[in-house]
Amino acid sequence: MSFEMDDLDEVSQTLKLLGDKTRLTIMKLLEKQECCVCELVEIFKTSQPSVSQHLRKLKDAGLVKENRKGQWIFYSMNPNSPQHELIQQLIAFVPSQDHELEELNKKGLRISCN
Repeated sequence: MSFEMDDLDEVSQTLKLLGDKTRLTIMKLLEKQECCVCELVEIFKTSQPSVSQHLRKLKDAGLVKENRKGQWIFYSMNPNSPQHELIQQLIAFVPSQDHELEELNKKGLRISCN
């Protein structure tokens, strides 16, 4: 397998993006299912603009994709990203975030945007 400098740049950029704990955790959350911004706001206990900025960076890099449902936008991992395999390997080291989604369910906040 040949390795081009462009590939190295992409890998480096992906690692920089995922060097942020919030973005890394977002990718782990999106590993199994899509999430709406409002759900991520509740999980991270932060502002909507802050979550949206993280998602925008991930989307601009092609790591996540959007799925519009009415006025709401749901985000999921982009399996067509050239960095998808790298991301899968990286997030394998991140503890499961299933408890966060279960907690949203218990509070009745899961997919509260519908």
